[in-house]
Amino acid sequence: MTQRIPARIIETVDAGKPIRLTPAQSGGPIHTRSFSGRFRNWRLVGGGLLFLLFFGTAWLDWDGRQAVLWDLGKQQFHIFGATFWPQDFILLSALLIIAAFGLFFITVLAGRVWCGYACPQSTWTWVFMWAEKITEGDRHQRIKLDAAPWSAGKLLRRTTKHALWLAVSLVTALAFVGYFTPVRELVRDLFTLQLDAATGFWVFFFTAATYVNAGWLREKVCLHMCPYSRFQSVMFDRDTLIVSYDAARGESRGARKIGSDPRAQGLGDCIDCTVCVQVCPTGIDIRDGLQLDCISCGACVDACDSVMDKMGYARGLIRYTSERALQGGRTRYLRPRLVGYAVAMVVMIGAFVWALQVRPLISLDVTKDRTLFRENAAGQIENAYRLKVINKTQQTRQYAVSLAAGPFELHGQRRLSLEPGEILDLPVSVALVDETARVTARTLRFEVVDLADPTSRVGTESTFVAPVR
Repeated sequence: MTQRIPARIIETVDAGKPIRLTPAQSGGPIHTRSFSGRFRNWRLVGGGLLFLLFFGTAWLDWDGRQAVLWDLGKQQFHIFGATFWPQDFILLSALLIIAAFGLFFITVLAGRVWCGYACPQSTWTWVFMWAEKITEGDRHQRIKLDAAPWSAGKLLRRTTKHALWLAVSLVTALAFVGYFTPVRELVRDLFTLQLDAATGFWVFFFTAATYVNAGWLREKVCLHMCPYSRFQSVMFDRDTLIVSYDAARGESRGARKIGSDPRAQGLGDCIDCTVCVQVCPTGIDIRDGLQLDCISCGACVDACDSVMDKMGYARGLIRYTSERALQGGRTRYLRPRLVGYAVAMVVMIGAFVWALQVRPLISLDVTKDRTLFRENAAGQIENAYRLKVINKTQQTRQYAVSLAAGPFELHGQRRLSLEPGEILDLPVSVALVDETARVTARTLRFEVVDLADPTSRVGTESTFVAPVR
């Protein structure tokens, strides 16, 4: 019979000092403490700009329509004065690549600072934490409320908190869906209970997703669901600016009276108040070193600086710094990898702007009729085609359809007038007028030219088929 060895939890370490688990280590809910400071102010400015951009842009008008609207039904994507089509998706891919390189650049320069200041997950989580604070109180009050038995007061506070969470989630969902469905019609249909089933589903889906992600999952999204948290550490080097605890200055930790000389007591500047842990949205102790959970929000920097001010010590016990600087060296900002990302970004942004400028505002697709060929009344070999012409501008345009030089003659409508965004399916035929040029198959080229701007033109090749002579 196998005998089990009983396990016991070790409660103390050296000199009887108790083990202190961080909120992240304990596995319980993370209740953050209120704080203030310059990095919090910067985050508020960044979050405010993000909210203004996200919620405000959907309500802007441009030339009688919504300024930014991804109309999936019509396959038209309006961004202020420009309209993009599925054929322009290569530009979207390029934009995503530029954004990725921008993220790489920021990561090499300042670590995971994007997560702490501009990531929507973090920004909405801070908003939900604010709603939690105004309904349930500060950190110690929320901890006490969690431990308290259910009562009318607790039920009222929890109900109010979740009502605020749901209100923010609904507004977020309406703004997001409003970029795909005209937002004014969306809000009107919601309040008149006339939402169609598909739109109603997406409003419900994004409301639920926001509520769950920012209200319940919070830091778990950053730790377990976001791929960036997994690969960002491999992009760090010894000169990357990261939130760091200066152990050489802070150790040994210990409590002391204000005004006392810590060196005389064999102590460093850290008074072991754990305020840096209490304000951390992911519940870690930055004094344990760089961790995957850290989102570089600077909350611990603000909290520690406020404690240093009260103690009369210099700020910066916890600060944004590099590994090289912590070891007594100087941070190198101009280094090959960082410069390489910057150069790549500049080149790609330049290429993207050039591509936007030269992209054709006419689209032409050519489809050959299934019939290989036929003979017309004049005894000429003839092929049939269907031209799909799209006016990708915001004005009514006049176009001319033609064939590039060759032994062919175009039969059909040659002058077109298309409304903004109109798609015209045009049947035409092409006859071989020079019998001496007859071969089994040869290439011909259709061209469409904007009559008001001859430099705006597009051409597409197809195949002409003739019987063997």
